[in-house]
Amino acid sequence: MQKKAIEKLRSFYAREANAPFVQSEFGFYSLDAWKEQGMPQDVAKEVLFGFDEPARYDLKGLGWCESAFVPLFESRVIEERGEHEIVQDFAGRHVLYFKNRRSGFMPSYENHPVKDLKTWKENCEWRLDPGNPIRKQNIKMQIAEAKQAVVEGKIIVQQVIGGYMYLRSLIGPEDLLYKFYDDPELIHSCMKSWYDLADFVISEHQKEITLDEIFFGEDICYNNGSLISPEMIREFLFPYYQQLLNNARMRQLDKTRHLYFQLDTDGWAAPVIELYKEIGMDYMSPFEVASGCDVVEIRKKYPDLLMRGGFDKRILAKGKEAIDREVDRIFPFMKKHGGYIPQCDHGVPAEVSYEDYLHFRKRCQEFG
Repeated sequence: MQKKAIEKLRSFYAREANAPFVQSEFGFYSLDAWKEQGMPQDVAKEVLFGFDEPARYDLKGLGWCESAFVPLFESRVIEERGEHEIVQDFAGRHVLYFKNRRSGFMPSYENHPVKDLKTWKENCEWRLDPGNPIRKQNIKMQIAEAKQAVVEGKIIVQQVIGGYMYLRSLIGPEDLLYKFYDDPELIHSCMKSWYDLADFVISEHQKEITLDEIFFGEDICYNNGSLISPEMIREFLFPYYQQLLNNARMRQLDKTRHLYFQLDTDGWAAPVIELYKEIGMDYMSPFEVASGCDVVEIRKKYPDLLMRGGFDKRILAKGKEAIDREVDRIFPFMKKHGGYIPQCDHGVPAEVSYEDYLHFRKRCQEFG
């Protein structure tokens, strides 16, 4: 069965027309609610929802939504405020939480570790040292696991925190926008450390493994387009991205293997597709529909773009008839053209019933 799943995933990357859809999901915010609605707790989600077996291996160590600090900041309570508390988290941010509850809601960040060059160097820069012995040990462990995945024929993906997401985790979303204007030296210093660490880790992996994809967790868009201008993206992000990608392509052990570049961003992503294609992006996810993304229209404009996601979470919450209409609108067209994985356009929310999600998965399997 795993061999079949790997073949399906490779057909997706090859954009094979009419190839069966890979069966997977972006994620879930609904599992507690579904437990109350009768979802079996002793059966794996892969079995319940008909997901394909894992056909990829993700190399980590370069962050996700936060910087890849080694060591992490100490997590500790900074201040108590009645029913709430301020906690320093592992990324050095001060976060407002409910007491005894630190998940299941959008956190409120009250402070970030980087204010200027002084706090950058004191608090964070040294935590991104490529030569840290703990980091080197983690690299060795991952290479051993990835080698086995290669033997099994899996897709090998290098995950990297994107530059905008990284800067936001250091400085905070609002202050960051000012820093691009007021302190470009700080931004470039932060990005140089991002590049140095990412290039080192990827080069160590590539000494023994050929990569199939580099994945940037970027979140560069919101509901009206990109959070910073194309000019800022080209000035502060692309020089580091281009060098990193060029180096990775040149280091590939298998020179015939195409190295895919995936960009993950929420929001209205269509305005940045052409922009990121300038540096070789050929895969994007998850196409948030509420912000205006329509995978059918985007596929018409970009027939060579690999796509994952784009099924409206709000429609999933409207019942079987609404789900069927959207499935029938999207799936036949996307399957005909290839290079698409059907998923919710973000984590499945609790508003979606367990019964309706099962119906959605059955419809997906009709194309799988």
